[in-house]
Amino acid sequence: MIDKQYPVNGAGLGLRRSFCDELSKLESPSIDFLEIAPENWMGIGGKIGKSLRYFSERYPMLCHGLSLSIGSPAPLDRQFVAEVGRFLDLHQVVCYSEHLSYCSDDGHLYDLMPIPFTEEAVLYVADRIREVQDILQRQLVIENVSYYAAPGRQLTETQFINAILEEADCGLLLDVNNVYVNSINHGYDALDFIRQIPSARITYLHIAGHYNEADDLIIDTHGADVIPPVWQLLMDTYQHHGVIPTLLERDFNIPDLSILLEEVEQIRRHQQSAQAAA
Repeated sequence: MIDKQYPVNGAGLGLRRSFCDELSKLESPSIDFLEIAPENWMGIGGKIGKSLRYFSERYPMLCHGLSLSIGSPAPLDRQFVAEVGRFLDLHQVVCYSEHLSYCSDDGHLYDLMPIPFTEEAVLYVADRIREVQDILQRQLVIENVSYYAAPGRQLTETQFINAILEEADCGLLLDVNNVYVNSINHGYDALDFIRQIPSARITYLHIAGHYNEADDLIIDTHGADVIPPVWQLLMDTYQHHGVIPTLLERDFNIPDLSILLEEVEQIRRHQQSAQAAA
């Protein structure tokens, strides 16, 4: 474990338009920070734009992007990156993260495609990350993603991720649920994966639910409650790396806000327990 500064602290929630009005009416919701996908809010005014401004003025705000396509064979969309940068500055966003994958080539693919775990891909992706960081004048944080095939694999997943972190000098958004999902789908030890990640590179954590397609196949949906083995893996992560800011993601089958807030509170209880144990 290490002692480091994080861009936020505590337990956060992914902000969704479906519960913005309800959340804004709560007097003191137990939320330490919020996260949005910038693509869903950029350039939008009116009531929705005012709603975002309401939250960005009251909570530390993170952005988790959807369409940077950092591993794409197509040239980096520098204009898009600049537009994201203006949005980050406008809303005083404290951290910008993206998926370690790609979602476009000659047009959008509407899915997160796996980048081959190769030395060549490490250098290619790291170069693009550095380009993004130069445009934004801030560190990019990449997220380990769920994947269902590993074409052209030469490195392990952790070797691939760690090599990019080092080569690009960027941060990591460690998605604990994705580690669990991949451990089932690809037959590796989730805790061993967690232990191989350098603590100093972790910026914050994601936790979410998923769908069990079969005993050996899990689909990462962000559409269900967090299950006990994933909560345990979160606790194991705290034990090894220290108590790290953690955000609850829920994108589909969104329940009552009270249920989401209870899961956020469960994150907080685990953090307090880990701090007490340390």
